[in-house]
Amino acid sequence: MVKKWYFYTSLTIIIAFLSYGFQPLKIDASQWFLIKNTDGKSYLFPSQQQESYTNLNIPFTGNLFIGFKEAVGFKESQGKYKKINSLGYLGKYQFGVETLKSIGVRDSLLFLRSPKMQERAFVALLAKNKYLLKDIIEKYDGKMFHGILITESGILAAAHLGGAGSVKRYFKYNGKKLLKDAYGTSIRSYLKAFGGYDTSFIVANNKAIVSLN
Repeated sequence: MVKKWYFYTSLTIIIAFLSYGFQPLKIDASQWFLIKNTDGKSYLFPSQQQESYTNLNIPFTGNLFIGFKEAVGFKESQGKYKKINSLGYLGKYQFGVETLKSIGVRDSLLFLRSPKMQERAFVALLAKNKYLLKDIIEKYDGKMFHGILITESGILAAAHLGGAGSVKRYFKYNGKKLLKDAYGTSIRSYLKAFGGYDTSFIVANNKAIVSLN
């Protein structure tokens, strides 16, 4: 009788312990956590000071292509699809109107309203620039150049910033010409910041356009 009592008591304790382990975890905000409500959503940060998060980066995605495009998009517009800057550049990747025309996009308003079109435009421009810069990529990919390891993704990002022609001039003049965009961002900085991502699946195509389907 005593053995049965021990058995059932032990079984009850084990079941209660396991049941407790599967209860939802409740996170309470303590004095060293900050909750900020934005667009109806709550975010829990391990700090009292909101200023500690002014330099938050994008989520870590390794060297995958999604990491590349999100890194470029964050740098260009903080990932905002509807952003128009002071020079009239549009969307998440900050396209100029003439660049959009070169890949088959002529309706700027439609472009701003369509995240899908913007993502396709980014890939189409990569394909076009990969074709235009194929000689540069073949010559410099994997090599050190003025303290920077040159990679295909860095070259394509630099072309997105300043155009394929600027990238060609940068290498033609051995990096001595400090080529920058209107806001002072240099070709060199993009070569460095966006190097090492996998853009191998992008097929070089001088006639790449955005599919509207």
